[in-house]
Amino acid sequence: MPQGLNIDRVLVNRRRLIGLSIAYAGCMGYSLLLAGATHGLPTIWTANAVLVAGLLVMNRKDRWTFLAVTAVLHVLVELPTGSPLPFLLLLSVLDTIQAATIAWVLGMLRLPSRVRDMRSLTLLVAISALLTTVSSVLISGLLAVQNGRTFWTGWNDWTAPNVLGMALALPTVLILLDTRLMRGFEVRSLEAAALALIAALTAAAIFSTDPLLQSLLFAPALLAVFRGGPRAVAVVITASLAATIPAVLHKTGVDPVLALPPLRQALTFHIVLYAVCMVAALALSRQARLKTLLLRGQALARAAQARAIAANAAKSDFLATISHEIRTPLNSVLGFAGLVADDPGLSAESRHRLDLINRAGRSLAEIVNDLLDFAKVEAGRIDLNLAPASPARLLADAVAIVGPVAEAKGLRLTMTLHGDDAQQPAVFALDEVRLGQVLLNLLSNAVKFTTVGEVSARMALDPSTGTIRFEIDDTGIGIAPEVQSRLFQRFSQADSSISRSYGGAGLGLAISKALIGQMGGQIGVESVPDLGSRFWITLPATPVETRQAPAVVDQNTLVPAAFRILLVDDHPMNRELGHALLTLAGCVVTTAEDGAQAVDAARDGGFDLILMDVHMPGMDGLAATRAIRSLPGAVAKTPIIALSADVMPEQIARCRLAGMNDHVAKPIHRETLIAAVMRALPLPETAAPVAALGAS
Repeated sequence: MPQGLNIDRVLVNRRRLIGLSIAYAGCMGYSLLLAGATHGLPTIWTANAVLVAGLLVMNRKDRWTFLAVTAVLHVLVELPTGSPLPFLLLLSVLDTIQAATIAWVLGMLRLPSRVRDMRSLTLLVAISALLTTVSSVLISGLLAVQNGRTFWTGWNDWTAPNVLGMALALPTVLILLDTRLMRGFEVRSLEAAALALIAALTAAAIFSTDPLLQSLLFAPALLAVFRGGPRAVAVVITASLAATIPAVLHKTGVDPVLALPPLRQALTFHIVLYAVCMVAALALSRQARLKTLLLRGQALARAAQARAIAANAAKSDFLATISHEIRTPLNSVLGFAGLVADDPGLSAESRHRLDLINRAGRSLAEIVNDLLDFAKVEAGRIDLNLAPASPARLLADAVAIVGPVAEAKGLRLTMTLHGDDAQQPAVFALDEVRLGQVLLNLLSNAVKFTTVGEVSARMALDPSTGTIRFEIDDTGIGIAPEVQSRLFQRFSQADSSISRSYGGAGLGLAISKALIGQMGGQIGVESVPDLGSRFWITLPATPVETRQAPAVVDQNTLVPAAFRILLVDDHPMNRELGHALLTLAGCVVTTAEDGAQAVDAARDGGFDLILMDVHMPGMDGLAATRAIRSLPGAVAKTPIIALSADVMPEQIARCRLAGMNDHVAKPIHRETLIAAVMRALPLPETAAPVAALGAS
């Protein structure tokens, strides 16, 4: 425990010991004052209740100190009564033993030392009153026998004040010691003192004149309930009772025959008042604590939500940074490998090595794309773009893409259509990009994990259920039953050797499941180890009317020849690669190293298109774009395309917000780059063939 906290706890314990010792002496003095004024008339004895309460809440060391202090105080306070010192010592020892025994039994029974609900209040009062009754009878009997009287002589006069004092004062002291009961209530110390004074004066006035008006005491007591809770109720009713007993005795005199009936009636009323108000106060206190816990829980939930948002933002920033840092060099690796592969004089061995480089680079690009896609799925940032599409054509396209790989491995690749789509391809409302991504992932996996045999793709339309079903079968390694249940979880593969043998991050199927689920469909697997697997997809089929598709320009045969393009990139290899790709496509290319050079070059005019990197030292691409858009004249309207490794949706949105017309992600493919250039520029009446693209 830190030293500062330990010192604070010691000070709190010391103040509590001193406060309870003063309270013990005050309770003794009050009871002895009443006894002296009434010539021994039994009223109430609360000192032992203070002693028991202190023993319940103190630590072991302070308990022994408190016992010693109260024993001494007992003798000192009773000395003025004129009783013999041996008798006072005996009383002090007996009271100390009685209180210690009661506290020990309550502790052994594991009763709560805090009164915070009706159950704890009832148990504490009932058991402590029972223990006080038994011990008081024994003590009074021993004292009677010592004085030469019978055991039962005067037992009631000794027992009743002790039991009444224990039943009222023990829970009161424990409530006053529990500072948590203050939470949720607005009462201040001065207000509580004022309520106690009002209750005492009201009680003194009522019981010294007309006890029938005693119900008026409910007013300050209930005010204490709602304003201060259990602690205020304890103070107010204690003050009322302390004023009531002298008021009753003042009215009736000290004759036991006259004084005891109204005194018992007043005590009974205060017991009822105490019970009613304390139950209400404890209920309100519990409600206040629950409200506090609820507010604290809401605050913790908001803090957790803020941390989750910050963590998600940090994850997004991390993924974006990793993506950028990997895509930037990968752009050069794949781009220059493609340019070198176009060299007709390249040897077969060198061409094979370049092919290995290209395949490894594209595999790394796929892993980066999978990570980004999965981050989008987890963040719920993938929006479906439903448009008329032919599922049969999507499947055929995916089969065509994996066909060369299957052929190279000697696998038989087939596609079968069932239903109406076999004769006339039907068109449905589908997200063809995402569905094509899933179909390509399943077919790629089937080809990847199959070494001998075949891979077959089937599609069937079921008009009765309004669903489309895809099935991808293979004769590959298969999947064990215990693995199939976690196959669609992130970073999951059949076993750790899969990643080493076949590559991949284990995200493809998790992404596929999320995408199909967002489309309202299902995806599953049926597999037998060493015999093969079947992955299936079912999707709701919503037919749509077909429309005449607009004419599409063949991007492999036309080029915006002789257009002047400004290429801006701080990385020398990226500038060299972009210059080579665009020059081979027939464009006139000028390069700039940063945003400031780009603005200066654009100000001079003469460019048909600007290809702009985003992350550059000094003035970045976004600032440069905004500066160009603010230039006077037609220069400000020059099309600008972002060439960036930033591919997150919010990053692309920032590019468009800065004034860019389009976005091309790194690593750059020649077909993608030329297509973006053609979208941004008007086609000339005559377009030159692109020989370079044919070589790719």
